[in-house]
Amino acid sequence: MSAAGIGSDDLRAARVGVVFVSHSAKIAAGLVELAGQMAPATTLVAAGGTDADELGTSFERVSGAMVAADGGRGVVVLCDLGSAILTAETALDFLDDELRTRVRIVDAPLVEGGVAAAVAAEIGGDLEAVAAAAEGADRYAPAPHDGDASPATMTDDSGAVTRTATLVNTDGLHARPAADFVRLASTFSAQITVNDQDATSLLGIMGLGLTIGTSARISAVGTDAEAAVTALTELIESGFGE
Repeated sequence: MSAAGIGSDDLRAARVGVVFVSHSAKIAAGLVELAGQMAPATTLVAAGGTDADELGTSFERVSGAMVAADGGRGVVVLCDLGSAILTAETALDFLDDELRTRVRIVDAPLVEGGVAAAVAAEIGGDLEAVAAAAEGADRYAPAPHDGDASPATMTDDSGAVTRTATLVNTDGLHARPAADFVRLASTFSAQITVNDQDATSLLGIMGLGLTIGTSARISAVGTDAEAAVTALTELIESGFGE
């Protein structure tokens, strides 16, 4: 089936789902809204508050969210506080055997881990990759960068293609354009870096702190390296449509 013939339900089913478990229904819903800006084709489900819409957690809401988030590729679950984890673990125990094998409750920060998991799911990561993205969110450290910029496209002896682009959008490389950048980078087979940071790591790209007027040095190695560098440079120079 062509991409044009794939409906939104089919796209969601093709991705790992993400569940946000919080003692606050507003926090869980807000995280779905936030992550949804960067992962519109991924199933994100809020499981916040008690059945009476008070602060706390609900077995029924959490177990229902796990079922709702699964499209066949599995579900990653993030929780805010200790009792939320206990509720999620209890809900997991009561799932049917097949679904239980596809659910991962991860030890990750709810906001950073949730966003990282959502973007990893959006770009087609499998269950283990999405779980790893969430769990790695609190271990991220920006790569050092000396600030030097190359004025034009260059190819060195190793075959790496490098080009520098200047950010023109007012708010710089914040969450939404960073997610756009990561999604595009993930469509190429080349190994791509931006200022020495993995171009497919959302938190890594955001952690570079690139603001308007700063330079992004894009480098790629692989069969489609030149195409990757060109496409990503053009995306930055376009201002991400903002």
